[in-house]
Amino acid sequence: MGQKLYLECYSGISGDMTVAALSGLMKDRTPLFCVLDHMPVEGFSYELKQVKKSGIDAWDFLVKLDAEHENHDHDMEYLHGHSHTHDHDHHHGHEHHQDHAETAEHHHDPVQAEAMHAQEETGHEEHHHHHHEHRGLGDIFPIIDRCDMTDTAKELAKDIFRILAKAEAKAHNVPEDQVHFHEVGAVDSIVDIVAAAVCMDSLQVDGVIVPFLCEGKGTVRCQHGILPVPVPAVTNIIQDSGLKLRMTQVEGELVTPTGAAFAAAVRTEETLPETFRILNVGIGAGKRKYECPGILRAMLIETEEKQEDKICKLEANIDDSTGEQLGYVLGALMEAGARDVHYTPVYMKKNRPGWQLNVICMEEDREKLENIIFRETTTIGIRRQKMDRTVLRRSKKTVQTPYGEAEVKICEKDGMKKVYPEYESVVRLCKESGAAFQDVFESVKLAIRKIKNRDILDR
Repeated sequence: MGQKLYLECYSGISGDMTVAALSGLMKDRTPLFCVLDHMPVEGFSYELKQVKKSGIDAWDFLVKLDAEHENHDHDMEYLHGHSHTHDHDHHHGHEHHQDHAETAEHHHDPVQAEAMHAQEETGHEEHHHHHHEHRGLGDIFPIIDRCDMTDTAKELAKDIFRILAKAEAKAHNVPEDQVHFHEVGAVDSIVDIVAAAVCMDSLQVDGVIVPFLCEGKGTVRCQHGILPVPVPAVTNIIQDSGLKLRMTQVEGELVTPTGAAFAAAVRTEETLPETFRILNVGIGAGKRKYECPGILRAMLIETEEKQEDKICKLEANIDDSTGEQLGYVLGALMEAGARDVHYTPVYMKKNRPGWQLNVICMEEDREKLENIIFRETTTIGIRRQKMDRTVLRRSKKTVQTPYGEAEVKICEKDGMKKVYPEYESVVRLCKESGAAFQDVFESVKLAIRKIKNRDILDR
């Protein structure tokens, strides 16, 4: 059994939605609050509360900045040019709130969507009454290092920033070390990313499934003017990470750079198993009001251990190689990682007798084994096919015999158990004792029969 995280991004994904959804999966949120309460940045408070989003019970994570640090991150009037209200009908319960003292640092940002910019773009400051806070990776990483969280969480937070830096460097055609973050360097965005990393680390999942991201259409207003959706940073992240994108008819931006970067940093697979158990569900509420309810659903699922996997079969016809040559090839293929190799006598074209070489291997070993076949035989072509296979779960134990300890192989499936003497172990005991193979082999089988009823093999 293994626990995995499934992120259902039908309504998009953002930093605050991610924190809210993941926090809903946590049995104990104390580690999250400890990190947030002692972050080495000031000028903010936060709330983690339950809200109604289109009638659905959800979690909302809100970072509130003081006047000195306020930005336009969630200002819908600025974003769309008209009045806008949040879709939070009401909240019930207040999970946590922590105030921080003001500081001389200041940030004033148009929108979370696409507001990072390169270092040389400094003229924009003259058009605002407040001073912009610009941070590069060299400024942000020390903040992360001083946070009271695990090394794993710190590295994840840094990975998210690295992905964002790469995307922005590509968008502005500047080196990554010259990218200075504006929106993502803001206090609220640093808090979002650190909080998401802490939540993710606390879940201790075996993998993260993200089938695709859903994005809206139209344009969005940001520091650089009116940009199409998805914004350049998001498109770059999706392209570089291999994430799949599904465009919808929703007017507006559903995927923010921070949300896309998180998905890119944690995703390990894109396909849901055919069957699974749902252990817990966390729903994170977005703050923008679109046609579809802005929610991110995170599911903690349990999958059964699969005994089915993929193999590759290689096949070649050989009609003019010696027995010695064929024997050498078989050994070379096995040493190189082939799972099985055998020859079958066949009659080929022009009624010539020959051999059909069959090799079973893993896909990652295919090219290496093909090179051996071409180099060591006279064949001019190799057929291959990918195949499914079902295998028994295998393990090894030791048993005591008159000739010494011997390894046995245990094969299991659906309550069925088979135990076999391990060939190499029998050969070793023969060499060490000078006994005949059959005598050692039978002694191992006898040892297996004696212990079957004592459940030793189950340990």
